[in-house]
Amino acid sequence: MRIRIDNLTNRKGGGDEAQPGPVLSTWMRALRLHFVLPSILPTLLGGVIAWAHGYPMHLFHFVLVVIGVTVNHLGLNLVDDVLDYRHAVDLQKGEEKNFFTGGSGVLTEGLLKDTQMLKAAVLFFGMTVVIGVYLTYACGWPVLVLGLFGMACSIFYTAPPIRFGYRGFGELGLLVNFGPVIVLGSYYVQARAFSCEPLIASLVPGFMMWAMIIINEIPDYETDRNGGKWNLVARFGRQAGAVLYGAGLAIAYGVLTIAGLAKILSPFVLLGLVSLPLAVKSFVVMKRHLEDPLAMAPANLAMIKVHGLTGAAMIVAYLIEGIFP
Repeated sequence: MRIRIDNLTNRKGGGDEAQPGPVLSTWMRALRLHFVLPSILPTLLGGVIAWAHGYPMHLFHFVLVVIGVTVNHLGLNLVDDVLDYRHAVDLQKGEEKNFFTGGSGVLTEGLLKDTQMLKAAVLFFGMTVVIGVYLTYACGWPVLVLGLFGMACSIFYTAPPIRFGYRGFGELGLLVNFGPVIVLGSYYVQARAFSCEPLIASLVPGFMMWAMIIINEIPDYETDRNGGKWNLVARFGRQAGAVLYGAGLAIAYGVLTIAGLAKILSPFVLLGLVSLPLAVKSFVVMKRHLEDPLAMAPANLAMIKVHGLTGAAMIVAYLIEGIFP
């Protein structure tokens, strides 16, 4: 599968003024919306688990949490793109690339300026702060703690001086944030309490996020090493990345299956196994094309679908649990 990146810089009559359509398309590329669903699904899952536990649904707060984690993720995508570009990581040029790796490409193609993207990121993070302050006031200080932790991880994933994504801790940070932090935060906003069940449930999207990051790092092995981005794949190689990818999937499905069968989670979460064939397909394609970033694209896409399908199935499971307790 080869994905062609279209030139989005069509101009009116050869002039300097950009067409509104291409400008919108450029910003859509920059935001990388296909990577935002892994924030939204854990948020929905945490709120639905609280509702299934018998807590009344505060719909306004629920919507605010969804918006908050979404705009925070958009800010993360923009900052990550800019700083990888500035650190000479995402400098690949050309008409063809793996669409799911290596940043959005809008900076390398000169479609946007890094300052424009940083201003947009500040706007998104500002919205996150406003929502977080309100929810802290309405729901309690744990929201502040989880929110600050999540936002700090979003900013310092690539921002100096911490840049933990460059030091081999990015995968762990995303596992924690896109699993326990989001699910428990969403649960707490509804329940005003914590519980072991949403924590265990959060490990499934958490480890699937780990797997998604790992498989997206494999095609970027050379560029990440050249740019000094020493994530786990850059440190230990593509073969180690394949093992880490498989391990992340195995742990996610293991938690889902064992906790569902043992009724630690709702037994309906076993619906999440519907994504297993896609996960196997992704792993097989990844192993077959480990050295070919373009040919790996279907494996990257399949992993996005695996995360989405599993998360949606778990949400449906707790909706069923709430309706038929």
